[in-house]
Amino acid sequence: MPDDTEAVSSLRATAHPLRLRMLSLLTGAELSAAEVARELEITHANASYHLRVLLEAGVVVVAGEEKIRGGVAKRYRHPWAQDDLTRPRASASEAERETYLRAMAEELVRRARLRDAGDRLRLTDAELWVSPEVWERVTGLVEEASTLLHAEARPPRTQGTVHVNLTAATFRMREEPER
Repeated sequence: MPDDTEAVSSLRATAHPLRLRMLSLLTGAELSAAEVARELEITHANASYHLRVLLEAGVVVVAGEEKIRGGVAKRYRHPWAQDDLTRPRASASEAERETYLRAMAEELVRRARLRDAGDRLRLTDAELWVSPEVWERVTGLVEEASTLLHAEARPPRTQGTVHVNLTAATFRMREEPER
């Protein structure tokens, strides 16, 4: 498990919409900076910079290297199953968590614009009171859905796949003072 400094570093590195997109790509495939650049329609230099930020924060790993035109290209991947690397930690400041949430919200808006018009949008927002048993079941189902999607992720545009989104934030809320 990362120490507090590493946890804050990974949170800062992922609190950027473009880097969140990169992590999604690198969940299902090992890609070079050039491949990431082509997929995200950004410059190779921009992709390389953001991949270095993610690598230095320990959020992606070098999965291998290959010789290309006399040079060496690193292939990166996102080890999503290792200790929830991209989730805000208790050691992160309130401002850092808020930055991460804003990046997630911005990325969700972009993704929603790409929604298949023929697909039913399933959207929920809730601030409710439920039993601890119901809460445990709900958080377990969300975690199961997230794990299943990450484990089954494939490289972009793989034949027989569909482009999907799952964005979820679950947390218990503290008591507000009585009014």
